[in-house]
This record gives sequence, structure tokens and C-alpha cells, in this order.
Amino acid sequence: MILADKIIKHRKMNGWSQEELAEKMNVSRQAVSKWEGAQSVPDLDKVLRLSSLFGVTTDYLLKDEVETETFTGEDAEPSARKVSMEEANDYLEQRKKASVQIAFGTLLCILSPICMFLLSAASAVPSMGISEGAAAAGGLVVLFLLVAAAVGIFILCGFRNEPFAFLEKEYFETEYGVTGMVKEKQKAYRSTYIKYNMIGIILCVLSPVPLFAGVFTENEFLMVIMLCILMVIVGAGVFFLVMTGVRWASMQRLLKDPEYVDFDKNGNRTMKSTVGTVYWMLALAVYLGWSLVTNDWHITWVVWPIAGILYAPVLAVCNSLKSEK
Repeated sequence: MILADKIIKHRKMNGWSQEELAEKMNVSRQAVSKWEGAQSVPDLDKVLRLSSLFGVTTDYLLKDEVETETFTGEDAEPSARKVSMEEANDYLEQRKKASVQIAFGTLLCILSPICMFLLSAASAVPSMGISEGAAAAGGLVVLFLLVAAAVGIFILCGFRNEPFAFLEKEYFETEYGVTGMVKEKQKAYRSTYIKYNMIGIILCVLSPVPLFAGVFTENEFLMVIMLCILMVIVGAGVFFLVMTGVRWASMQRLLKDPEYVDFDKNGNRTMKSTVGTVYWMLALAVYLGWSLVTNDWHITWVVWPIAGILYAPVLAVCNSLKSEK
């Protein structure tokens, strides 16, 4: 029995059409048709994938004299949860709504200290008639209210995402047609993704301009106002970046992009997921430690943008070390 006949036999044994096998192999249906018509031979990577899908050895597939199936005793997808078309659409719709909510919660966190800055600066101006204690109390109340609202939004989004938590906690496979559907949605969204990222990045880059303008004045209250304007601009930029990032990540996760998948097919956490968890826990520890020791909450927030900038290089170094190992 030649390779073409073996592919046909095992495809039908599994109840797959040529289109379904093509999607599992990440090739076109025409390529599968040519394999089964003995018009072409799959390359080594594809043979290995066929062996894994069919649960047989590569010797059985490649050697014409081996007529009896030698099963490997392994199934590449025995316990992988299947994501249906309906589940995929529901997940994308849920993340689309959550992207705006998460972005708004992040914006609230960034804006939360502004009231405290303004009241503190106002208390230093005699004509304002605001005591230092009242300014501190009022600023902290607003700060905690905004942060509490943001945390509530994050928790609500987490609960709503619970039915799809397995996409982030275990290895999964998609049913026939899901990958094509997600690619079409991603293609349609790509121009918006690029536009919003450009807006977000430009706003963040331009955010120091008000602060530079305030350098030319000796009015401390005006300087604080410029600082607050800077934070509003940064918040707006981050809003666009987070909103579009959450939605794009949901599509990449369904397409099983390695950058967005936290578990391999054996159920083990990927290095990116492990490094990310440790990295952000350390960032949180630095932020809280610095803030509690110095009580400079109006300064320590810079830990987060710095951590965000350094995250990609740290991950690249870890990937490089893993490759060398």
C-alpha cells in the first residue's frame, strides 16, 4: 500500500473530509488532493504531522513494504478540548466588549492620582483656602474610589470570561472552519488595529509636551496642571493600546499564535507564560515596596510603563538563552 492509499484510508477512518484534514495540516485542500492522488509527496514535517494525527509510525507511512499499521500508542489530540464555531464567535464577541471595559479600567487607574495632585498643589496657594489635611484626604478618597471602580471592572470582566478560561489554562484545538473564520475577522480588523495602535503610541510620545511647556513658568500650581494634562494624554494613549490589544490577542489566541498561548499540547506551561508571571510579580513587588517605603505614590507609578518597555527585551533574552540551551 503506497502513501497515498494510507492517507486516504486513515482520513476516512477518522471520518475527516479532505477539507478537514487540510485544516488540521495547515495546508490547502488541493495539497491533500494531490497527496491522495499520488501527484505529490508531503515533506518531512507534514509526514511527521500525519503520523501524529493518525497515531501511526512514520515507517508505516513511508515504507511501501510495511502493510500493517504500527500504532505509536499516542494521539496528538486525545484530551485537547475542541473549540466549536459557536464558542469561538461567543469568545470573540465577549472579548470585544471586554476590551473597552478593560481599557476604561486601566484609564481610571492612570487618572486616579490627578485629583490628589491638584488638591495638594491648591493647598499650597493661600488664596485657594484649602488646608493640607483636607487636600490629602479628598485626594486619597478620589484615588481609592477610582481604583476600586477599576478593580470592580476587572473582576467583572474576569467573571464574564470564565466560560472561556480554558483557552488560557489548557491546550485546545479548533473545529473545522474556526481558523478560517478567525482569519477573516482578523483581516477585517487589521486596519483598525494599526490605526488605534498608531494613535495610542503617538499620544504617549507627545504626552511630555505639556510638561515641557510648564518648564517656562515658575508657577508650581501651573506645573502640576501640566503634569495632570500629561497623565490624561498618557491615559488616552493607553486606552487605545489596551482596547485594541485585548481584541487582537483574543484572535491570536484562537489561531494558537505561540506568543499568546500559555500551554503546549502536553499541558505544560510555555516559557513565555512562566517568565511573564514571575516578571510581573516582581514588578508589583517593586512598585508596592517602593511606594510603601517612600510614600511617593505620585512618582512610583512610573514602574509600570518602565516594566512594560522592558518586558519585550527580557522575554527576547530568555528565548535566546533557551535556544542556546
